[in-house]
Amino acid sequence: MKHKHPTHRRHAGVLFSVAALVSSSLFAQELPLKSLPDDADRDHWLPEQVNAAGELEALQEATGAEATAYAGEQEGPIRIALIYPSSDTSDFWARNYIAMTTRLEQVGIEFETTEFASRQIEHSLQSTYATQVAQDADLYDYVIFGPSELATQADNIEKLVNTEGLTTYVWAFHTPLKHFKKQPAAWFDFSSAYGAQKICDYMLERLGNDVTYAMNRGIPGVTDNQRSGDFKDCVAEKGNWNMIYEHYGEYQREGGYDGTNSILQAYPEATVIHNANTAMAMGSVEAQVAAGKEKEIFSTGWGGTGLELDAIRRGELNATPMRMGDDVGAATAEAIKADMEGRADELPLVFLGRITVAHDELAADELDALEKEAFRFSGLEPLKR
Repeated sequence: MKHKHPTHRRHAGVLFSVAALVSSSLFAQELPLKSLPDDADRDHWLPEQVNAAGELEALQEATGAEATAYAGEQEGPIRIALIYPSSDTSDFWARNYIAMTTRLEQVGIEFETTEFASRQIEHSLQSTYATQVAQDADLYDYVIFGPSELATQADNIEKLVNTEGLTTYVWAFHTPLKHFKKQPAAWFDFSSAYGAQKICDYMLERLGNDVTYAMNRGIPGVTDNQRSGDFKDCVAEKGNWNMIYEHYGEYQREGGYDGTNSILQAYPEATVIHNANTAMAMGSVEAQVAAGKEKEIFSTGWGGTGLELDAIRRGELNATPMRMGDDVGAATAEAIKADMEGRADELPLVFLGRITVAHDELAADELDALEKEAFRFSGLEPLKR
């Protein structure tokens, strides 16, 4: 068995590494920790089915608290590969990279990173990157994978998980797939289902019942099923809303722009446009502004990124499920520290960050306070792209 990680050798040597592999294998076989009535309807486990009591809360607490120093010593920097769609409009990826690296510096862990960037629609490029990292596994200790879409990249996640010597974390998904014989070490995300519920309840309270609306959806798959599908089901069931048109914009700015133009021209009765990510929301408001319709349409984004908050301040976007965005990166750093200290068994399989609704009826200081908390590591200024 190959041991690349110097800290693993120092803390528990071969025994720790073998124990970690055995524990991971058994844990995968024993999922779920509890069953739910609709298990047969899903290809994945829900977070509450795979996290032992208290694990998620403990990592959330560590992530939100002041940094505590790494308890071990290093013979050299740990090496981290990041494969993610950071070339897209959303600053989620860049901000969480900053959050992770800043937190690693705070706890005193030396590290080196190698980034493999793509756009969210570049599935084959991500496959190439995954193969490259697996083949060059001796160059890395950790790999962080932000899949373009979970089902599309499932084989590549398994490839990395089963690569000897690599510890694999998944960003931006929280749905461990049932067919994985061995799970990644952890999944880090914000619950899109929870966010859909939050924005649904907010919009029902604000806009009432019997609303005609349209959607710019993402890419068919788990994320869009939750962000768009769960929202659609919620407003129909609770408010009798009528969805008149849905456009699959592939999470791209131009997709939101084109979809919104179609809505404005063919479905003028739609008074709400629900967008499933930042990029499409930015394209949507661009189309509305060009048509002079931004004050007539109630528009949502997704994630509460800096671009979305600026659009809210300009009066172009009305509301968004806002992630406390830096939670994912900071929690990943805390997980790395726990792993290096031999405490990987204390970690949840799925970490979830906090979500609230940011909207145009908040006072300026309230919006500023949310932004400050969300981006406490990556900063309030727009990131240079």
